[in-house]
Amino acid sequence: MVVNLKAKKRLASRVIGVGVHRIRFDSDHLDDVADAITRENIRSLITANTIRVKSFTGTSRGRAQQKKEQKNKRGTKQGSKQGRKGARVGKKEVYVAKVRSLRRILKIAKEREEITNPEFWALYKKVGGNTVRNKAHLRTLIQEIIEKRKS
Repeated sequence: MVVNLKAKKRLASRVIGVGVHRIRFDSDHLDDVADAITRENIRSLITANTIRVKSFTGTSRGRAQQKKEQKNKRGTKQGSKQGRKGARVGKKEVYVAKVRSLRRILKIAKEREEITNPEFWALYKKVGGNTVRNKAHLRTLIQEIIEKRKS
């Protein structure tokens, strides 16, 4: 005998708080489901695993992620680059990165007491004025100051 369980499905979905299409009844216990008329009956069937909720299926991002990886790989090697260096990475970004790293080195040198406060500020101004080329150059300047103080 085929029983219409549409109303039971709707009631179960309201009790659980999911969509009607995610409700599944155990085919062996359909008569129990048909007898259930209250929310309490539905809850007891849920605990007895007669009424199950189908797991939620979202949209898969796998293909999108793969496509993004491919896109990021392309055109990054030496021969594929177009535009001058300053067009890909701006002069200001390069300058800011360089100054930050140099100031970090200066701060560490000051904390280790390799340089005094006036020496620190002299070098700090050189870094800000773009006189110092790179980390190695700054280290040599610090070494020169240390040697000058010793002699």
